[in-house]
Amino acid sequence: MGRILIADDHDSLRRGLAQALADAGHDVDEAANGNQAIELLHEGFFDVIVSDLRMGGSTGLDVLKTARALHPRTAVILMTAFGSVSTAVEAMRSGAFDYVQKPFEIEEMEVKIAKALELRRMQHQIDYLRHAGGDIHDFDHIIGSSGALGSVLGIVRKVARSNTTVLVRGETGTGKELIAGAIHHNSTRASRSFVKVNCAALQENLLESELFGHEKGAFTGADKQRIGRFEQADGGTLFLDEVGDMSPSTQAKILRVLQEQEFERLGGTRTIKVDVRMLAATNRDLAAMVRAGTFREDLYYRLNVVAIEMPPLRERKDDIQPLAAFFIKRFSGELKKRIDGMEPDAARMLMRYNWPGNIRELENAIERAMLLADGHLITPADLRLGDTAPVSSGGDGASLVKIPPMGVPLEEIERVALVEALKMSNWVQKDAAELLHISPRVMNYKIKVLNIDFPRGRRAAPLRAGPPLAAV
Repeated sequence: MGRILIADDHDSLRRGLAQALADAGHDVDEAANGNQAIELLHEGFFDVIVSDLRMGGSTGLDVLKTARALHPRTAVILMTAFGSVSTAVEAMRSGAFDYVQKPFEIEEMEVKIAKALELRRMQHQIDYLRHAGGDIHDFDHIIGSSGALGSVLGIVRKVARSNTTVLVRGETGTGKELIAGAIHHNSTRASRSFVKVNCAALQENLLESELFGHEKGAFTGADKQRIGRFEQADGGTLFLDEVGDMSPSTQAKILRVLQEQEFERLGGTRTIKVDVRMLAATNRDLAAMVRAGTFREDLYYRLNVVAIEMPPLRERKDDIQPLAAFFIKRFSGELKKRIDGMEPDAARMLMRYNWPGNIRELENAIERAMLLADGHLITPADLRLGDTAPVSSGGDGASLVKIPPMGVPLEEIERVALVEALKMSNWVQKDAAELLHISPRVMNYKIKVLNIDFPRGRRAAPLRAGPPLAAV
């Protein structure tokens, strides 16, 4: 549905056409002559203008010229009598969308208007693709085979084909945007736009203009009308990243769109209806923000219909090697540098690192290593990972273990060290033992003696019989 202006000095024809289009669900304004039509064009925007070619005062050509100057994306359909067809054809060369010869059937006009609205929708989609091309993702584009990622994709498959609002939660760099793209790509809206907005990147007034658009003169610097992301996403999906960073005012407006599927542009009075599925993502604890009064409770429940928790990379270490291989292949093309893989010691370094920056940090680490690499394989020296640097034990170096003034049992220090090594090694005891410079048998013994619990799906190796272990 669209906003349409009917301009004709023939009252019965204008009113009949306006009524038929209004009954079809369009928002229709009328102008009794060309001068009035031009005044309305200066006041606001129309998706389609249907104008008689010859009217009292300004002509249909004048209306066309004004529309082209003020609103280049507005489609103009001219109505013409038999003797004016040549003039209408000339008008099309000047930018008119189409013309219809009087008398005509209402159905013929409705078809032309539908084509004009479809063209406008496609123009929005092209604008989106130019702005953020390549952001539509299939499941095949999601790298990883860990159980944690598999659970996430299982939920994605279930919710994708619905219109349910989904909230993707997780640390920065875990791939929340990729999951939102997968939901859209596998939905019934896949042929329409997937529009993204980073709520943390813009100040409040700029964010609202980005989301809802604005009319000419709405604020200083608004020298022309702007179509917002909600309108660009009409029929498709809008992804609000870092939704926890929105101001209370913007939160209230987002809530209204979720509830009513309508809004007004900044500085405008016309209510615009849209059909948009909303996906949101955040690295914040929205429930805690609700308790603190910094996030609206009603908006939280509207966004949190289905929640998807993206696990951090340290909890899905089975995905590190496939992701690293993917980034090596990608950067080989971008950097025009042949790298065939990485040395075994370098691969072990990746597995031992805790990845506080998640997949984004891994991507940056691989790119940096490829730039530094001299051969066809990434070496440990090429990697610069903060947590893997050796710790000095010299007298001037910082102490590796902090002992509180009241003291601490040695057993507790051992427990902390073993658990940390196991986490870094994805709970593989042999690799954890190597990190602590002890044998796998000693590692196994310590795990049993200290009664260290393994996470679900991981088991400690059985304690083997052997001579007593007096010391590590």
